[in-house]
Amino acid sequence: MIIEPRTRGFICTTAHPSGCEQHVLEQMNYVSNHNKIDGPKNVLIIGASTGYGLASRIVSLGGSNANTIGVFYEKEAKGNRTATAGWYNSAAFEKIAKSMGVYAKSVNGDAFSNEIKDETLKLIKNDLGKIDLVVYSLASPRRVDPVTQERYMSVLKPIGDSYTNKSIDVMEGIISEITIEPANEEEIMNTTKVMGGEDWELWINRLLEEDLLNEGATTIAYSYIGPEVTRPIYRDGTIGLAKVHLENTAIRLNNTLADIKGKSYVVVAKALVTQASSAIPVVPLYIAALYKVMKGKGTHEGCIEQIYRLFNDSLYGDNKKFDNKGRIRIDDLEMEADVQSAAIDLFNEVTTENISSVIDLEDYKKEFFRLFGFGFDKVDYNVDVEAVIKIPSLSED
Repeated sequence: MIIEPRTRGFICTTAHPSGCEQHVLEQMNYVSNHNKIDGPKNVLIIGASTGYGLASRIVSLGGSNANTIGVFYEKEAKGNRTATAGWYNSAAFEKIAKSMGVYAKSVNGDAFSNEIKDETLKLIKNDLGKIDLVVYSLASPRRVDPVTQERYMSVLKPIGDSYTNKSIDVMEGIISEITIEPANEEEIMNTTKVMGGEDWELWINRLLEEDLLNEGATTIAYSYIGPEVTRPIYRDGTIGLAKVHLENTAIRLNNTLADIKGKSYVVVAKALVTQASSAIPVVPLYIAALYKVMKGKGTHEGCIEQIYRLFNDSLYGDNKKFDNKGRIRIDDLEMEADVQSAAIDLFNEVTTENISSVIDLEDYKKEFFRLFGFGFDKVDYNVDVEAVIKIPSLSED
């Protein structure tokens, strides 16, 4: 079938298997062209199919030939519907790992559930023995409590007061003012249940109970802080409160892991075009301004550049950048004073009328569609492709 990008709101509803494979190959080539990392040998990535989780899996393989188990919740192609980008990404990753003779298996399902935890722990026990690094990179809008079966939905809202600022319809190139009403107490609690550290802690406790973590094992979870302009909707909003819970969880996990001399870190990353960030009001407009500034300065990094630097410098190197709360900061280039000043100036200046001269919206859209396998020069999008692609480890008997 001929696969073209189709959008609905802030998501693309189609994905291209050849384009997704090319995206994974490009990231793998980036890592292969850099120094090897004296890093982990057995890695578990929870949320492994897109964004920072996928980049963590690629850096683990390309940087230190690590065996990896990736947990994610993606959909296979069916009828006229393509698979999700994360499905194709994972199929491409396993193909590369197999060509290198390195172990890679995947678990597809609800990572919040006890069933998927059980399946994953059994796989670790049977195939790898113990894990050196656990990466927690889930970005889900909902969660079902594994014990009570209560369903929680996260919201993107400020806390206390309503928030008004400019936002952008990326596909239409229209900038408008948006007002978001504050969250109520139930919405705040629900967002923390979904996006806080509770499930991360459950995973680590289960791994410890089953004696599946090596001495000195490390676990990380990704977070974001961002600029003042997005604070009301992000860091001071419902998501930010959930991230505070995540950071407090990291402190508890350091105590929990002390007996095996393990470490737990929250990693504060840079703003990037991702499926998750595209859903947050105001943030895409800030990212478009930020990209123009950082690319002009030559300091822009995508997912793979960020995570290679994290592994090479901070996790397994001697150039850790901690803040006063013990978080690893790889958003340092974004948060440089001159970058922030220039980006916010562009954010304040841009209107629908001057958008093409103030920010590079086409560049943002290109980055967005690449997430779904579109816009790669080496892919002929006029050629019929097979939408049904198997992930080898999920096809085994």
